[in-house]
Amino acid sequence: MRESRHWGEFTAVLRSHIPGAEIVALDQPGNGRLYRSSSPLRIEDMAESDRRELSLRGCAPPYYLVGLSMGAMVAVAWGARHPEELRGCVLINSSFGRYDPFYRRLRPRAYPSLPALIAGNAAQRERAILRLTSCRGDAQAAVLESWIAYQRECPVSRRNALRQLIAAARFRAPALRPAMPVLVLASARDGLVNSSCSRELAARWNTAFAIHSDAGHDLPLDDAAWVAARVRDWHAAGG
Repeated sequence: MRESRHWGEFTAVLRSHIPGAEIVALDQPGNGRLYRSSSPLRIEDMAESDRRELSLRGCAPPYYLVGLSMGAMVAVAWGARHPEELRGCVLINSSFGRYDPFYRRLRPRAYPSLPALIAGNAAQRERAILRLTSCRGDAQAAVLESWIAYQRECPVSRRNALRQLIAAARFRAPALRPAMPVLVLASARDGLVNSSCSRELAARWNTAFAIHSDAGHDLPLDDAAWVAARVRDWHAAGG
């Protein structure tokens, strides 16, 4: 239910940490400028949509992918299907049905907020999302105002929101890590997904791993500089 503008200042911060990088933020079908499209019911189809979009923009592989939550699932699906197109993936606060039980993939404390996420108006939905995903939500009045404006300009339909939740719930990660370097990042205070999901993935796939002590689910929102520094260091070390 997020779009490219929700990366906020992170794209600029990442660019400042990795000079010369060409950074492209994409919208999934059903979100952002693609809000009139139908969201796929399969994560793999989202990955194919992203591949087509980059091709249309003239951005040739290989790529590095940075994905948050469901976006990390898209990155894994892409790597499993087209490993030759990727040089590395950064997976932030995600979870995978193969490894994680449902109550860790979506914390029980988040269940009461689900009706507002699906059925609420723009302000109710975005307020609930900010409360769930940021540990600094009370200090993010400008962010909330922007998010409400995005939702009113490019509204994510209830149908597409449900289709995205179904796609995420159904996705199963491959048993083996895709054939490229992977960095897994997590937030200790993630109120949506238990950080143990990221820790488990990193252990099973033997990847680089780092955890932020006090950020929420939207780690790039809560501490963009920390994420950019971890990505820079991993990239510099050969990731």
